[in-house]
Amino acid sequence: MADKIQLEVVTPERRVLAESVDMVTVPGFGGELGILPGHTPLISQLQTGVLTYVQDGKSFPLHVSGGFVEVRDDHVSVLAEVAERPEEIDAARAKASRERLEKQLNAWSGTEEDFEVARAKLERSVVRLQLATSSSR
Repeated sequence: MADKIQLEVVTPERRVLAESVDMVTVPGFGGELGILPGHTPLISQLQTGVLTYVQDGKSFPLHVSGGFVEVRDDHVSVLAEVAERPEEIDAARAKASRERLEKQLNAWSGTEEDFEVARAKLERSVVRLQLATSSSR
């Protein structure tokens, strides 16, 4: 059994990460998935949240949203709609987005489908803001 996993994170726009890592935790559809070398093959839908990977004893977070994760042969492929490192997130912009979406949802008068779209955007803003502010400390 290998002692590392090859992690690749890609979006439609770019390859965000391609590294050999010790462990990966992804926000899967049914909850967080911890992936170690030798993990059983799987495919899962991604939820908005924080993907964390451990490399040489140090933990690194990424914001991910939408898409899928596939685990196969000690290779983890994350195909995300959005993937950002904490230093790529503009905290002021994320905060403004969160505040705007909270006001919009509190005074909601649209359809249930549009409400769910706005709620998902709010969830992304909250995760982005948490990552941006925790990395700047």
